[in-house]
Amino acid sequence: MNILITGANGQLGNEMRQMSADHPRHTYFLTDVAELDITDGKAVSAYVNAHRIDLIVNCAAYTNVDKAEEDEATAKKINADALSVLGSQGIKVIHVSTDYVFSGNEHVPCRESDPVGPQTAYGRTKYEGEKRLLAECADAVILRTAWLYSEFGNNFVKTMIRLGKEKKELGVVFDQVGTPTYAADLAWAIFIVIESPVWHAGIYHFTNEGVCSWYDFTLAIHEMAGITGCHVRPILSEEYQYKTPRPHYSVLDKTKFKKTYGVEIPHWTDGLRRCIKKLS
Repeated sequence: MNILITGANGQLGNEMRQMSADHPRHTYFLTDVAELDITDGKAVSAYVNAHRIDLIVNCAAYTNVDKAEEDEATAKKINADALSVLGSQGIKVIHVSTDYVFSGNEHVPCRESDPVGPQTAYGRTKYEGEKRLLAECADAVILRTAWLYSEFGNNFVKTMIRLGKEKKELGVVFDQVGTPTYAADLAWAIFIVIESPVWHAGIYHFTNEGVCSWYDFTLAIHEMAGITGCHVRPILSEEYQYKTPRPHYSVLDKTKFKKTYGVEIPHWTDGLRRCIKKLS
């Protein structure tokens, strides 16, 4: 197949770029906004036709939660409008969505069939993108994920390593719970979908296994990175004073993905260990 990967310079896109070398059966066209504006219908159609694209993997997104609140129009353009464009090309699409489509007030892991209730501009635009894609492309696969990090770009892991080296004390929230997800493991899941002999359209949840708070996550990051001179203090969300509310509970139920594709998913500590090894 000829596979178009959008958002190729982001955390997930870079992992897809690296992992594509292990899947030489297909030809990959890696683009970011400089090469292809996914909100431009004519440009996308021309690119798809010129390169005879068989499948689109959309790794592009507007992910700045606070800025999305201030500029929802731009977030909507990338997270929602672009999905109408990508979905209308007459080919299969794999799209990455988010736990933010839920309210974040749940107390048990969210299933794909559970009611959504986005509380932020980011969550609203991502959910709108899901609906737009499925309206245009019933054959699409949507993977919702959470707490993504990698050795590429800016993310929580790299920030906590930097701050752990710079500061003697850090306050990190302990009342927000979820699952850290290594972007390389999400890329692995996408390649499982691509390589599957049967195409299973629909919405799936994918994160690493396990559950922790941001505070627990930080302690693990510092331990694995060998940082000992920084005291990490648990704090409440209200002490941090977020500009935009964050979900208190972001755990996703991955049963559907595991049963459909017959796989086991690595624990978040395993993913973190591999990421930090690459970083160091």
